[in-house]
Amino acid sequence: MTIREALQLARRRLANSDSPDLDAQLLLARALDSDRAFLFTHPEQPLLPAQLCEYQNWLARRAAGEPIAYILGAAGFYDIELRVNPAVLIPRPESELLLEEALRLTAQAADVVAADIGTGSGALAIAYKRLRPLDTVYATDICAAALCLAKENARQNNVSLRFLRGDLAQPLFERGIRVDLLMANLPYIASGELPGLAVSAYEPRLALDGGADGLDCIRALLDQAMAICSLGAHALLEIGAGQGQAVQRLAWERCGAEASILHDYAGLDRIARLMFNQSR
Repeated sequence: MTIREALQLARRRLANSDSPDLDAQLLLARALDSDRAFLFTHPEQPLLPAQLCEYQNWLARRAAGEPIAYILGAAGFYDIELRVNPAVLIPRPESELLLEEALRLTAQAADVVAADIGTGSGALAIAYKRLRPLDTVYATDICAAALCLAKENARQNNVSLRFLRGDLAQPLFERGIRVDLLMANLPYIASGELPGLAVSAYEPRLALDGGADGLDCIRALLDQAMAICSLGAHALLEIGAGQGQAVQRLAWERCGAEASILHDYAGLDRIARLMFNQSR
């Protein structure tokens, strides 16, 4: 089977994918240990039997709905590449909006102490540290497997982070650490909605399930925030579409912080931006 024929096969097998051509190209390029450009410049090159076997196996997994990032074991985020596996949520472009806002807020500051709560693959913490190498960045997660992967991703991207295992911001509180910037992409999907979402079939429930209304983890973090945020600190929380007003109310009730809501490119609620400008 040639490269051209392999791509034609994939288009048929992946007809239900949102991006069958791209999926096919990424999988075939990985099977050939090449890049996508090679596929277009060598369409008549035959696949070796081992390459074809691996490619067909990957096609079957993708056709069954498994995310391509888990099949390839990697995902891009902002300007970095990260290893991913089913222990962590696959980084989404929406989270890049949170990173961009964090960089904007700290653009004129020096020696910022930042924390990424529930770091997962380490996406936010690593991308931030690469662009702000002089800042101190903590990354927490309750899942040992996630922290292990995040540490590996930090090494791969040549950044030094301070990893702490524990529930949300508790590891910071226990050590008396205060931060100037708090970033968090916590679970925000309501438990009852999860079974109907494709994402729940493969990605970790721990990183998705936000309780009855999707806000359990956000409530818990807000309850901890005053104990770890310095006066004048900012917190950036990724939230679900339509959760903006509820999070604004919770921010004021739980920690006396005013929250503004930033929207994604579709105009949906996506980031809650809090400022801790008073002690309580």
